[in-house]
Amino acid sequence: MQLIDNVKKLPFVGSSYETRLQKLDIYTIDDLINHIPSRYVDFSNVVDIKDTKLGDVVTVKGEIVFLKNQYTHSGKRMQLASVKDKTGELKIFWFNQPFLLKTLYPGTKVSLSGKVSDFGGQLALVSPEYEKFEKKESLHTGALIPVYPETKGVTSKWLRSKIKYALENTKGDIDEFLPRSLIEKESLVHIKRAYTDIHFPKDIDTAEKSRKRLAFNEFLFLHLSTIYKKIEWKKRHVIYKMNVDRRNVENNFIKKLPFTLTDSQKRSIEEILKDLGKNVPMNRLLEGDVGSGKTVVAAAGAFATFLNGYQTAIMAPTQILAEQHYKTLKMLFKEHKVRVKLITAAGVKADEGVPDIIVGTHSLIHKTVNFRNVAYVVIDEQHRFGVEQRAHLTKKVGEKLKNPHSLTMTATPIPRTIALTLYGDLDLSILDELPKGRKPIKTIIVSKKKREDAYGWIKKMIKEECAQVFVICPLIDESEREGMEQVKAATEEYERLKNIFDKFDLGLLHGKQKAEEKNKIISDFRKKKYDILVSTPVIEVGIDIPNATIMVIETAERFGLAQLHQLRGRVGRGESKSYCLLFSERSTGKSRKRLEALSKTNSGFKLAELDLQIRGPGEVFGIKQHGFTNFKAANWSDTKLLKTTKDIALDVIEKPKKFKSLYKYLEKKRQIAN
Repeated sequence: MQLIDNVKKLPFVGSSYETRLQKLDIYTIDDLINHIPSRYVDFSNVVDIKDTKLGDVVTVKGEIVFLKNQYTHSGKRMQLASVKDKTGELKIFWFNQPFLLKTLYPGTKVSLSGKVSDFGGQLALVSPEYEKFEKKESLHTGALIPVYPETKGVTSKWLRSKIKYALENTKGDIDEFLPRSLIEKESLVHIKRAYTDIHFPKDIDTAEKSRKRLAFNEFLFLHLSTIYKKIEWKKRHVIYKMNVDRRNVENNFIKKLPFTLTDSQKRSIEEILKDLGKNVPMNRLLEGDVGSGKTVVAAAGAFATFLNGYQTAIMAPTQILAEQHYKTLKMLFKEHKVRVKLITAAGVKADEGVPDIIVGTHSLIHKTVNFRNVAYVVIDEQHRFGVEQRAHLTKKVGEKLKNPHSLTMTATPIPRTIALTLYGDLDLSILDELPKGRKPIKTIIVSKKKREDAYGWIKKMIKEECAQVFVICPLIDESEREGMEQVKAATEEYERLKNIFDKFDLGLLHGKQKAEEKNKIISDFRKKKYDILVSTPVIEVGIDIPNATIMVIETAERFGLAQLHQLRGRVGRGESKSYCLLFSERSTGKSRKRLEALSKTNSGFKLAELDLQIRGPGEVFGIKQHGFTNFKAANWSDTKLLKTTKDIALDVIEKPKKFKSLYKYLEKKRQIAN
């Protein structure tokens, strides 16, 4: 068996299990052995039955005396068993597992692991892990047992047996690819040992050493991938050479703006204009906090492109955001002869003549768009587009090895060390300050007891201050597309609030509405036809209502810091003081820490650092849900290992002869991926 083989090569794995495993991103044997345990259960305390004590987690080994089905008073079926060893007998209980009668019949020797409980006045193991006890090595009991991320129909017990088989039958295909000198210098475990010990460790220390080795691999491969992308990009040429007159942009665009740019905006514009004058196409990321003014920075590049007689294409993830960009650009260029065109599924809005700037959603890819000479492409909220979509747009307006300049933008602040790794193939510009005049948003955590008081205060603000209010309904699932369940929750909340705010006008917005309907609701809200807009998180990006000064987020603990910060950024865009009310029913735990962090700072970058500390491994400030690298073993908070592997990756590029085995391994990984 080889690592490259499909999981169907495993015994008793057919099409049904293949489909289930795909939900865990497991397609090949290599994917399977890289499916790392999320935690371990310590069943290593093997005791005689007479030594079992209430509350202890133990493993006992003995012989089944009897096993029978028995019904509870509520009608549930349970399996009652007794196991004995040379020192005594112990009762065992399972629930709704009638198949056990065919497996664990009297006389069967078993190993059972679980917590000793009081069941009807006697000591017992309730729903323990079990396996038939022979001379073979224990897999599910009597040791440190791995627990894996699971899906319906795929349990940790099933995964343990398949991973064990895969490791035993692919050992010859797992070769060490790092130089011995590097392994010794960094105190790394041999790769074969790492795979064995991460899945079946003798103790936690062994497991952690193996996790470090696999984390080292993941960081190293990520660094190498981004470095290679950057090298390949630098081989490209611009499709249209531009002569950028920075003084012209300064005098005729920047100085005529109705507001003053921040220092970070000026710095970012300077970096973009410098790139636009090069022969190698720009490939830059503009990372800015909510409301930091990314659009005007991108517009400065569009103005320089216009002065050269070329077009700009701007792609946004939603029609709402595309409409917002269109309106902003029309305002920014109202004193210039810059023609702006909007193309979405709802139709086309355009000035007469050939457009200088074309704004759109996916329509820019799929519709027949009149791209004449696009020299500059801007992709907003780039994490919401697939790699193929971005490449398709660039390809559509470019040629092989000839590309337009490319600027991608994101409002998701990410700690700098992580941003430089995730976007290692892009040059980075950061907007880390808000425009002058933007007032900080007062963020308040509202407990269940204070809810009615909060509603009373909102009514007063609407009456006396003419405030407009967003109410965001709870997040039901973490998928980016809204399901009907979420729409239903928003509709129910809308009906409930209509009774509470019966003297006010309410609107309802969700992702299942047609584009025209959504736009009309937003337009009516902007025109103050609604006092309160009840919405799903569809408003996270792109809605700019200066008169909206209150943001209410229901069951705020269900949201990540990134999304809470994005939602909060929908208010505070006018001159009036703005508020964000976090309705929460929890008073402790990590989710509460997130809410408290949000209430103490308005800086997305500070929140990103806090999120990293609070959450640790896994999702960091929402990046997991946006399609970024999903690590199995690595932890973004391990900045030391992140830096070490970056230095080694650069060494790999500079000294290929020293890393021959690694290059061979990378080629094998490419074959597996394809």
